[in-house]
Amino acid sequence: MQAAECTWTHFEMLRPFCFKSPSTTPLFFNFSKHFQKGYSDSSFFRSNWRISNYPSFMATISSVSTHKDPVSTHDATPNITHQPVQVAKRLEKFKTTIFTQMSMLAIKHGAINLGQGFPNFDGPDFVKEAAIQAIKDGKNQYARGYGVPDFNNAIAARFKKDTGLLIDPEKEVTVTSGCTEAIAATMLGLIDPGDEVILFAPFYDSYEATLSMAGAKVKCITLRPPDFAVPIDELKSTISKNTRAILINTPHNPTGKMFTREELNTIASLCIENDVLVFTDEVYDKLAFEMDHISMASLPGMYERTVTMNSLGKTFSLTGWKIGWAIAPPHLTWGVRQAHSFLTFATSTPMQYAATVALQAPDSYFAELKTDYMAKKAILVQGLKDVGFKVFPSSGTYFVVVDHTRFGLDNDIAFCEYLIKEVGVVAIPTSVFYLNPEDGKNLVRFTFCKDEETLRSAVERMKEKLKKK
Repeated sequence: MQAAECTWTHFEMLRPFCFKSPSTTPLFFNFSKHFQKGYSDSSFFRSNWRISNYPSFMATISSVSTHKDPVSTHDATPNITHQPVQVAKRLEKFKTTIFTQMSMLAIKHGAINLGQGFPNFDGPDFVKEAAIQAIKDGKNQYARGYGVPDFNNAIAARFKKDTGLLIDPEKEVTVTSGCTEAIAATMLGLIDPGDEVILFAPFYDSYEATLSMAGAKVKCITLRPPDFAVPIDELKSTISKNTRAILINTPHNPTGKMFTREELNTIASLCIENDVLVFTDEVYDKLAFEMDHISMASLPGMYERTVTMNSLGKTFSLTGWKIGWAIAPPHLTWGVRQAHSFLTFATSTPMQYAATVALQAPDSYFAELKTDYMAKKAILVQGLKDVGFKVFPSSGTYFVVVDHTRFGLDNDIAFCEYLIKEVGVVAIPTSVFYLNPEDGKNLVRFTFCKDEETLRSAVERMKEKLKKK
C-alpha cells in the first residue's frame, strides 16, 4: 500500500481508554448511550457510507462507575461514566477503515475474503531467510533515520534500472514504515494548512485522511468506467496557481487502471505550467499487465517536482513487514524527512537488510511474479463474468472492479453486506473511495492476490448462490 491496507488490534484501540486499577488491571469506562445506539455487525452499512463505527470495539468495553485513585488526597472518588470517545475534528469522519470492517465480517461469517488486498500465501524464502540472518547477525537496534545505507543503495539502483534516473541514495531516498507512512510524511512534510491538493477518485482512503491531518483543501476529479480515463478538460479547469500538489496512484487502486503516457505527459505539462508538485504512489509498479509502468519522475522536467513512493509488500507478498520508501530531490526530501523523523524516526532494521536482498532479485523473479498474477487474474475475471458481473478492464494491481447492479441491490454497501452474509464472499464497496459516495454506488472491488483454489472456491460460491434479479 499501498500503497498499504492495515488494521488495528483491539488492544491498540482500547489503550487510550484504559485506567490502571491498584491491582494494575485495566478498567474501561463506558460510552454514552448516544454512541452505543444502533451498533451491530452491519452498523457500517446502515450509517454513513464513508465511515464505519466500532462494533467489536464497543462490545469489548465494559462499564465501570467509580475508580479509586490510590494517590488521591480527595475524600470523594471521581465518577467516570458516560464519556464519549474523543477525536480531533479533522479526523472525526475517519474511523475504522473499510478493510478492517470487511475482514472482521469475513471471519464472523466464514466468508472467503476477496476484499482486503493481502496475499493468503507467503513471500519468497530467500527474502525471509535474509531477515532471519540479519536478526541472528545482531542487526536489531535502531536503524539510521532515513534508512540503512545498503538498503538506500538498493532502492537507488532499482530506481535507476526502472527509470534510467541516477539518484543520490544519501540525499534523495528516505526509508519509511510502509508506503502509508511515506504518504503521511510527504503530506505532513510538504503540505501547509489551506494548500490545495488534487486527488483522482476513487482513491486509497489514506490519502484523504493524511491530507485532512495536514489541513489541506482537497479537490477531486472522478475517473469513470469503463476505462477510468483522466478527464483532461476537467483537470485543466481544476488545476491553477493555487494548486500545491497532485496525487497520482498508478497502477491504480481500486480500479486497476494504469495512467497512459499521454495522460501523464498532459499532467506533467500542467504541473510545470502551474508550478505544482506531484506525489506518486507506485506500490503496484511490478504488477503491470497490459502496458509498461511509467514513473512520473522519469518524464522531462518532472523529477525536480515529484515525490515517488513505493514499498516492498506488494511485490514480495510481505505486506506485514511495512517497508516503504520515498524518492525525491533534496529540496523535497528535506520536508519528507522532517515529518518522518517525528512519525516513526526509523524503520525495522533487520527487515531493511532483508529488503536489500529482495530488491536485488533477478529479473526472473519479477517475470514469474507477473505470470503468476496474470493466471490468478484470468481465473477471477472469467469467473466474475460467468457469474454475471460486468467486469471492467484491469491493467495493473491485483484488483478488479465490477458493476453489481444486475443483482438488484440498491447500492454497493447493500450488495457487499448481502454477498458476505448470504453468499460467503467478501468484496469491498467502492463508494468509500469517493468524496461523493454516489459516484461509486454501482461498483465493488475484488482482489485476486489469493491462491488459485481460494479464487475458484469463491467463484463457485457466487455461481451457486448469487442470482441476477
